[in-house]
Amino acid sequence: MGVQLVVSLLTASIMQKMAPHCSFARWLLCNGSLYRYKHPSEEELCALAGKQKPKAKRDRRLNGVTEDKPLSVPKDINLHLETTPITTVDALVLRYFLEYQWFVDFAIYSTLVYLFTEGYYCLVDPQKEMNIGILWCLLTVFFSGKIFFMVMHHYFRSEEGGERSVCLTFAFFFLLVAMLVLVVREDYLEFGLDSGLANVSDNLEIFLKQRGWEWTVPITKLTFKLGLVALCSFIGACLTFPGLRLAQTHLDALKMAADKPMTQILLQASFLAPLVVVVMWIKPISRDLLLHAPMGKQTVQIMSDAAYNSTRLWTIVALCLLRLAMTRHHLQAYLQLAARWVEQMKREAGRITALEIQRRVTRIYCYVPVVSLQYLGPVILTLHCTLLLKSLGDYSWGLFPEPPPVSPAVGAAPARPAAPSAEEEGGEDMQATVAQITGALGAILTPLFYRGLFAFLTWWVAVCQVITSLFGLYFHQYLAAS
Repeated sequence: MGVQLVVSLLTASIMQKMAPHCSFARWLLCNGSLYRYKHPSEEELCALAGKQKPKAKRDRRLNGVTEDKPLSVPKDINLHLETTPITTVDALVLRYFLEYQWFVDFAIYSTLVYLFTEGYYCLVDPQKEMNIGILWCLLTVFFSGKIFFMVMHHYFRSEEGGERSVCLTFAFFFLLVAMLVLVVREDYLEFGLDSGLANVSDNLEIFLKQRGWEWTVPITKLTFKLGLVALCSFIGACLTFPGLRLAQTHLDALKMAADKPMTQILLQASFLAPLVVVVMWIKPISRDLLLHAPMGKQTVQIMSDAAYNSTRLWTIVALCLLRLAMTRHHLQAYLQLAARWVEQMKREAGRITALEIQRRVTRIYCYVPVVSLQYLGPVILTLHCTLLLKSLGDYSWGLFPEPPPVSPAVGAAPARPAAPSAEEEGGEDMQATVAQITGALGAILTPLFYRGLFAFLTWWVAVCQVITSLFGLYFHQYLAAS
């Protein structure tokens, strides 16, 4: 583990030292390709409304005017917002920008460490070393959940309360959907959860009996599924507003790319990416169709089981990269909301205060880091769940043969070393304890279990995105318009 540990520490040091100078997340927002709309000043609004320039408070007091009446202008004024590229100086003052920058950069470095460990394992094949890239991916999945919770907590603190009701409604809805999904047979949804849980239960029972504990674990499977249902409800609630936002930016991005058919095709493919992920785990229309394709009265096997598993992994990675490539179009479509709101205001009658116009235009720009997290968060979570599925589930990228998910012998004990000296006794006791704990966990939690768990999590994240984005399309096209 020495080489992996050195690379891991070096990566962490580079990430800390290079963040102020070189950041992919900051470049994504501040590379000059995204334009924000500047709010108009009071002088500009007065000129458009045919009014005199508003006097300062000091001048009003000298003239004996004490009434501080807010400046208002007609809504149908000929207002056109100016645009300016988003710069680093502008972005640093935005709320949640630092959280966005740290999270996206950490995900990038985590992926780089994983790629290094994959190459290291292919060249050296260290059987007794722990894959430290798995630890980085697990941390990324954990921080993804933390980011989602932070954004959802922001909605719960809203004064209006509508966002809170939407999150709770979708959490209850996804709770019901998760319970229905977990009772579907493996013939239709091929996660492998049931076989993985049965394997864990058998290994745990054998492990406890070998330690002299005559105890069976009949409730292990039920308890795990109840916890998994609760986790699915939490993930669904966290992905509610990202899905609704994705639908809005998708519709606006298509309108902006009306004269670019290739961009529209990529946007549509990016939007349908979660649906492709969902279909790839529905056995009758994915694996069975490719492994037993009907050709007249006969069936033809297009690819093997191992080839299908590798193809599925590569497809998810490619779809994540496609989503990442479409980031700029979605963020610019969101920033375009300021101009669209102004055009809508012009069609209304009455008056509006200058402060309200400035507040509405500025609020859209200040929310850019949250929108970026809502767009990139599900992509990062899906990608790293897929990487964990490959490594912990003992899958292959197709470049090398796929190893069978054989459960290790629970009773296998490592060879006893020679008797240690008095000086080394404390350190070796600690190493022996760590080795025993790691060996016990490795014997109980087998690759068969990890295959079922991370296949289900990857599929569930895609299901949540499909449901929320389709509801968002219906809402923005029909409900919001009415």
